Amino acid sequence: GAGMQVAMKDLEIRGAGNLLGGEQSGQIADVGFDLYVRLVGEALSEYKGEKVEAETELTVQLPVDAHLPPTYVAEERLRLEAYRRLAGARTDESVAEVVAELADRYGRPPAEVENLVAISRLRALAGTAGLTDITQAGTRIRLQPAELPDSRAVRLSRLYPGAQYKAATRQITVPIPATKKIGGQPLRDVALIEWVGGLIRSVLLDDV
Repeated sequence: GAGMQVAMKDLEIRGAGNLLGGEQSGQIADVGFDLYVRLVGEALSEYKGEKVEAETELTVQLPVDAHLPPTYVAEERLRLEAYRRLAGARTDESVAEVVAELADRYGRPPAEVENLVAISRLRALAGTAGLTDITQAGTRIRLQPAELPDSRAVRLSRLYPGAQYKAATRQITVPIPATKKIGGQPLRDVALIEWVGGLIRSVLLDDV
């Protein structure tokens, strides 16, 4: 099928090592984790003769070293399948099922895989909140689309000084905190994922 041809051609051009290995530096930078996994998922489904249903796209672009290293899952086909399953997980429970299977088959996940799992959990949470875009833009995190009534806009300003909400574009931007007030570095990896998750829960999901 066409989807499988696209995925395979992508592998031929880029090389599986660059897409799925250590050189990727965790972000599947050229293609983007979400787009690449969606393409692979559609290709695999098409190859198996399964119906491919259109899904609301969710983009997560954060500075996180998250991937399945070949030292953990050696076979490319199995890495692709694991990426597809993690990307398709829509709840914490479904993510946990994938994680349990990975741990059972390959042992304790290394840090890069833990980061990948954390992103999958964040994606599930973002989907619950109705978000389609979580992106780092300079020193800020952008969340959209978001509908904030006055009570939640007040909570956003109170909990996250410097945060902005633009009702016209349904966009929230929040400064990324640093590891410490003086001389610290912006959060990244699991610390950043957990912070963004807390932001989503406290502003978009918790009762006011």
